Amino acid sequence: MELSDTGTAVTLLSGLVILTGVIGVLMPVIPGLVLTWVGVLLWALLGDGSGGSRALVAILATVVFGIGIVVKFLWPGKKLRNTVPTSALLAGGVLGLIGFFVVPVIGLVLGFVLGVWLVELNRLGMERAWPSTRSAIGAVGLSLLVELASALLIAVIWLFGLAFA
Repeated sequence: MELSDTGTAVTLLSGLVILTGVIGVLMPVIPGLVLTWVGVLLWALLGDGSGGSRALVAILATVVFGIGIVVKFLWPGKKLRNTVPTSALLAGGVLGLIGFFVVPVIGLVLGFVLGVWLVELNRLGMERAWPSTRSAIGAVGLSLLVELASALLIAVIWLFGLAFA
């Protein structure tokens, strides 16, 4: 296998895109799950190996991607709607966006937590604000775990596709 071979170059590039996607799930700026899925599609469309196995890998990755996106928004979203009002989430989002530029990377998380806590403090008072904020953090963490599990499963599907293609 030579590096000048197009199939090898596509496989390496796909692997880098998939790895970036898996890591990107943990970084709020990078669309990790999308990148992981795109890396598999790149390999399936342009890589070496039998067309049938590449197509099967692409179909399986697309199914996992679709399920991951749906579950990522529905499951934690339902938990959020039951515990935190939309105004708290909006404030968390706005302060998170501001925080991202003030304190790169971790400012997004800090701003989100601060925004939710301030709205909940105003709405519920000092004693009940933090438990409500913790529920919001838990829902966001659940969303992150669902996305990470989906991205890792897509990467594993791709690795099996590489091994058996």
